[in-house]
Amino acid sequence: MDNVPSTAHRVGHGHAGVFRISPVAEETTASLICRLAARYGLQPKAVLSAWQWRNHPPRHATGSARADAEVLLNATGRHVLAGLCGVEQDVLSRALPAWGQEDSRLRADDAAPAAAWRIGRVLVGPVAFGCRLCAARRTGTTVRVVRYAPRWERVCVRHGRWLLDADADQPLEHLDMQGVPEVAAAQRRWTGVARRAARAGVEAERVFALAHAVVARWWEQARQWERETIWPRRLHRVAGGDAGGDLERWRIVGRDAVVSPEVVAVADALLDPAMAELVWADSGAGRPRTLPADGMFCRRLGERLGRGWLGPLAATDHGGPLIAWMGSVIRLRRGAGGPPGYDNDPWWLRQEHPGGNHGRAAAGAGQGEEGTRFGDDVAGCGTRRAAQNHH
Repeated sequence: MDNVPSTAHRVGHGHAGVFRISPVAEETTASLICRLAARYGLQPKAVLSAWQWRNHPPRHATGSARADAEVLLNATGRHVLAGLCGVEQDVLSRALPAWGQEDSRLRADDAAPAAAWRIGRVLVGPVAFGCRLCAARRTGTTVRVVRYAPRWERVCVRHGRWLLDADADQPLEHLDMQGVPEVAAAQRRWTGVARRAARAGVEAERVFALAHAVVARWWEQARQWERETIWPRRLHRVAGGDAGGDLERWRIVGRDAVVSPEVVAVADALLDPAMAELVWADSGAGRPRTLPADGMFCRRLGERLGRGWLGPLAATDHGGPLIAWMGSVIRLRRGAGGPPGYDNDPWWLRQEHPGGNHGRAAAGAGQGEEGTRFGDDVAGCGTRRAAQNHH
């Protein structure tokens, strides 16, 4: 390959390349461009010069580049990228969620290859780092891959890794799951929970979002729970054995991995008609009464989570998403309307109850050019086919 250097030089000027660079399922277009540059031994800016840019790449408040940056291309620009990758456009269209999306800064009739930067999380949905070991197995080189992935699909089972959010200004791409097999087990269990949601006529994303909000609220309260031993032990393991030296940071970075088994368990419980019947019984059924602190529903929920002591704490968390869900279940059974401004849909997550993205909190990063759309962080709404893809 004596002509590689000269060919690589031409790549940055919009000419066809000599290598075939295939996309990874649900990959960001920006990630593909970076991998293209790496294949030719170039810095990304050399390849980015193939397009006319309508704005500057998004950055964190600290000034560092965002790993979840996304690229939108006009028609000519898409033609250029397909040529550089040596891949047909229909292949790229199926693999890249942002492929073909429009931007007001890009004119469809512009003959020059043009591009615009966006934030992937806002454009499509949650963005995570891919597994570098999987990338090496697929491409032959250990390179960074960034792809759209909801939080119920963050474990690389093959290599025992939890793949972290790519929108945080922090250096880690994954957490080691070797010591916490229950996390991978929860991901496998979620497939069945999602099927149950579909049979119940509920979008799985909404069920996950509500369960995540419930557990994320508990996570914050658990600082005062002397009887909580499962999460601290799990957190220390994902931190490499001991999170004590930087506990607050690990509580942020590791939260979603640590609580994922409980999120799936809560989602499964909320979909169980028998659990809804316990809520109805606790409410007095035909003879309405105030929900008791030792109600059967919360007691049974704690047992399903391996925490028999949790029931009374969960039952008295007034204003939380779990109590809101219970109230909706009761009102629906009674045929009563909800309070002004609220919906009786049990899966409707109120704006004050999002689980939030702990990854950005870890770095104190800004919201970016477009802010956060409620629900994107938790449920992954808008990510195409994400629930069907596996590492």
